[in-house]
Amino acid sequence: MLYYLSLLTHTDQLAFFRLFKYLTFRSGAAVMTSLLIAFLINPALIAWLKVRQGKGQPIRVDGPARHIVEKAGTPTMGGLLILIPWIGSTLLWASLSNRYVWILLLVTGVFGLLGFLDDYYKVTKRTADGLSGRTRLAVEFGAAFLATWLIMQVEIPSLSGTLAIPFIKTALLPLGLLFVLVGGFVITGAANAVNFTDGLDGLAIVPVMIAAATFTLIVYLVGNEKFAAYLQIPYIDGSGELAVFLAALVGAGLGFLWYNAPPAAIFMGDTGSLPLGGALGAVAVVAKHEIVLAIVGGLFVLETVSVVVQVVSFKLTGKRVFRMAPIHHHYEQLGWTEPTIVIRFWIVAVVLALAGLATLKLR
Repeated sequence: MLYYLSLLTHTDQLAFFRLFKYLTFRSGAAVMTSLLIAFLINPALIAWLKVRQGKGQPIRVDGPARHIVEKAGTPTMGGLLILIPWIGSTLLWASLSNRYVWILLLVTGVFGLLGFLDDYYKVTKRTADGLSGRTRLAVEFGAAFLATWLIMQVEIPSLSGTLAIPFIKTALLPLGLLFVLVGGFVITGAANAVNFTDGLDGLAIVPVMIAAATFTLIVYLVGNEKFAAYLQIPYIDGSGELAVFLAALVGAGLGFLWYNAPPAAIFMGDTGSLPLGGALGAVAVVAKHEIVLAIVGGLFVLETVSVVVQVVSFKLTGKRVFRMAPIHHHYEQLGWTEPTIVIRFWIVAVVLALAGLATLKLR
């Protein structure tokens, strides 16, 4: 919205508004705006959620025993503390004529609403189990397939339906309409991977912010014709505007972390984890960096793989590979303290983000 003030530069008195044309300025402003909104509304939102939820989020009885004592009564649906500043700041600073922005807002909204309904069901029914898995996956894949198809309609014909291969110069694998399945899997997989990771105070939000900051740089480079040509990566016209969207996410994430740091005053819940992961997946699809997302978000992949391995192993052999899944609970059972697990996982996320950025040049 404020982007259009850049048009008011016909006099010297209004020359300041030229800054609003620059993506770097608006991205920085988006971070600060979402952070400011978060600090202004989050205390009231937490207080309201505490009153509305009473006993807070139901704790898994099959989870670590200490959680039943230490985390009981903590409200959930903390994703609202992220979504409101994030979307609000994006609408203020992004160019609203950019179709990629609206597609990403669609993904964020649908996954956020689904997560909210799931959390609402848990709180009202006093159960750790939310909506049925089939219902959730049906909605997630439906929204992800639609978003991927919409992205393909915006792309130029030579890029539409192609999968970029990192480490190989300008390598594009043409998939045609089959790319809808690939993109849908990336978006849905990312959403659920972040959801699996959200199990300890502050564990999910920092790696999400690290991935978002990494992709802020990636979409800026992909959306700049000169940088894209120099790095020999696909140039996606208009994708740079998603830097504002991701910067707003970083600011909102910082505002949420203030209250989610151990001991958490509120849990993210599916209201936050699903739209955060879904948005990262959709950004990767737009930027033609789907495979790179698996590197940058390798921590989320590890958490998901640990769950899959645990389930398959138990069904086939009756034995568990990990003491508890996802893998962060395994380390809890080994005696690691919660802050130790969280901080070490943050370090892993930073290393993987740097590895993902290295793919830009290793071609």
